[in-house]
Amino acid sequence: MKIIDLSHTIENGLITYKGLPAPVICDYLSREESRKVYEEGTEFQIGKIEMVANTGTYIDCPFHRYKDGKDFAALPAHLFTDIEGIKISIPYHQQKAIDASYFTKINLRHKAILVHTGWSEHWRADAYFENHPYLTEDAAIFLKDQGVKLVGIDSHNIDNTAKKSRPVHSTLLAHEIFIVEHLTNLAELPFDGFSFTALPPKLKAMGTFPVRAIAKIYHE
Repeated sequence: MKIIDLSHTIENGLITYKGLPAPVICDYLSREESRKVYEEGTEFQIGKIEMVANTGTYIDCPFHRYKDGKDFAALPAHLFTDIEGIKISIPYHQQKAIDASYFTKINLRHKAILVHTGWSEHWRADAYFENHPYLTEDAAIFLKDQGVKLVGIDSHNIDNTAKKSRPVHSTLLAHEIFIVEHLTNLAELPFDGFSFTALPPKLKAMGTFPVRAIAKIYHE
């Protein structure tokens, strides 16, 4: 078994989504200050972080889109772990609007569908935020009808941010199909033969949060 990390690193000053503030990561108690509290030779660091939930590689659950949707605290951990995965590769230089035709003739039921576009190569560059690949509404409806458990993408957003509507979020989250955005390293995955995990903290009244997204490859 091989484990592939599919997450971006979160660090002080990181901009994940243009227009949203970067995280502030600092000491709450520095090692130097802690020496005043503990016996000689003992020191600790207690960190502090201030950030919006849409930071780094993150997962969306129904509460993100719907007031009455389930938050992370209401969803059992097994729903986020070891989901059988399928990778669909659609290079961004060939197609930006990814419609339902890319997902046909594949058994998608109960799967985590990871859409590999290669867009993550623009991470931390201005190009990442503009003219990115996305799923169309008919793709979201098809995936919903096929009974998928989760849809992930290595792009800035699973929806077309050139418009104000968010049909993919609306369709998938209405049916408790999780969304993971800002994935990376998807090129390292095979088409199938892997499981996907994106486990958020057990947070109440929260619908989006960063995850350590990983794939376990069982054969290559």
